Amino acid sequence: MGPRFDPTDLARGRLAVISAHLAAPCISSAPDLEVSPVSVQDVAGAPRGLGGALTVIDQRTGKKYEIKVSDEGTVKASDFKKISTGNQDKGLKLYDPGYLNTAPVRSSICYIDGDEGILRYRGYPIEELAESSTFVEVAYLLMYGNLPSQNQLANWEFAISQHSAVPQGLLDIIQTMPHDAHPMGLLVNAMSALSVFHPDANPALRGQDLYKSKQVRDKQIARILGKAPTIAAAVYLRLSGRPPVLPSNSLSYSENFLYMLDSLGNRSYKPNPRLARVLDILFILHAEHEMNCSTAAARHLASSGVDVYTALAGAVGALYGPLHGGANEAVLKMLSEIGTVENIPEFIEDVKNRKRKMSGFGHRVYKNYDPRAKIIHKLAEEVFSIVGRDSLIEVAVALEKAALSDEYFKKRKLYPNVDFYSGLIYRAMGFPPEFFTVLFAIPRMAGYLAHWRESLDDPDTKIMRPQEVYTGVWLRHYTPVQERVLATQADRLGPVSVSNASRRRLAGSGV
Repeated sequence: MGPRFDPTDLARGRLAVISAHLAAPCISSAPDLEVSPVSVQDVAGAPRGLGGALTVIDQRTGKKYEIKVSDEGTVKASDFKKISTGNQDKGLKLYDPGYLNTAPVRSSICYIDGDEGILRYRGYPIEELAESSTFVEVAYLLMYGNLPSQNQLANWEFAISQHSAVPQGLLDIIQTMPHDAHPMGLLVNAMSALSVFHPDANPALRGQDLYKSKQVRDKQIARILGKAPTIAAAVYLRLSGRPPVLPSNSLSYSENFLYMLDSLGNRSYKPNPRLARVLDILFILHAEHEMNCSTAAARHLASSGVDVYTALAGAVGALYGPLHGGANEAVLKMLSEIGTVENIPEFIEDVKNRKRKMSGFGHRVYKNYDPRAKIIHKLAEEVFSIVGRDSLIEVAVALEKAALSDEYFKKRKLYPNVDFYSGLIYRAMGFPPEFFTVLFAIPRMAGYLAHWRESLDDPDTKIMRPQEVYTGVWLRHYTPVQERVLATQADRLGPVSVSNASRRRLAGSGV
């Protein structure tokens, strides 16, 4: 066996990556995507002249306070702390459950206008990037602020490709997991384990100034982007009862992922380029979405100075939740329950009467049509033309049409979101529903890393430590156990069932 890193092989691999990239714009199989007239235009222009001051009169004391308003139209929450009644009052707190109107960071990565249905990465409309770019190019844009030059892109693709291999020990961990485990559980564990396999990137071991080095940062970024699809593929193969497949350095990012899933170890296998392009566009659409739950989790963890792998493992854990990354699976279940187009009127009425829930409609941010949903609708037709038409697409189209023509949904500004069609695409491509969120997590690593990198350079970054509003008992003193009053029913430990294994053991002799 030759040396592990043969220079000739590396050179060939790099040339292959560059050649693949140079040929990519000529691919004629990319779906023709509709460009939104809203997102690509400067509808209202950048907000200007928002700075100034607020005059706050505290009617409790009659005192008057001046609160500065920044040019971006924000006020510092800490400025309200000076508003106090005195005595034991520690100052005014802003109570904001779910952070509905709290901006913990200033960021230049992503812009969303939910009222207008606008999504832009670093100023670029999502429609233009989905039409013309690649996921790896978009990842560079998110990370470093600008689209790369030809040489920068070639070096970037090469770096990611060269870091796509995963430590054997990590693959062994994945293989030891239960075969019926949820794939997101495996992904969370694998991301966390990367910090163990790369102690050189751990500030707790190497010092808190470790990430001040651009070289160290860039290496972790390339590592994670390179290893994410390899880990995801290993998880998929584990659940399928198959061994992991080594990545290829002669394929594009999305092609390599499909290759690892489907090649069965055949090094000459080539994924369908049209399906690879569809997957690449889906990766672009899911790469970043401002300060969502999982991205906020990444920045929250990173603020403690923890290593980047642990921070991203926490973000993936947040994405795991069905209220966040698992929504497209809920859409698929809903469409299956509706069954046929004829059942839609009854379903609509049940939704309006609050008897059933409409999944895939509405969004915490968008009060207009999610621009990603329009793109994905087109992609669905592209996938069906290759693998066959999914019967549920007719139900989805008819449901969308019925909802958008109903005054109930229009009044509440409930439009299809990115999850409405994405689950249908993933199912048509042969992915089980429980794997959908993993397909979401792979590209979102780019967004997490961009925010991680930005937070390291932000002079306002502090360890996140939100306030709370205490509503508990004000003061009481310790009572000996024999003198305590029985707790209320609500405070008692509920019945904990004994496992069948314990029952079997207790049924034996000598226990």
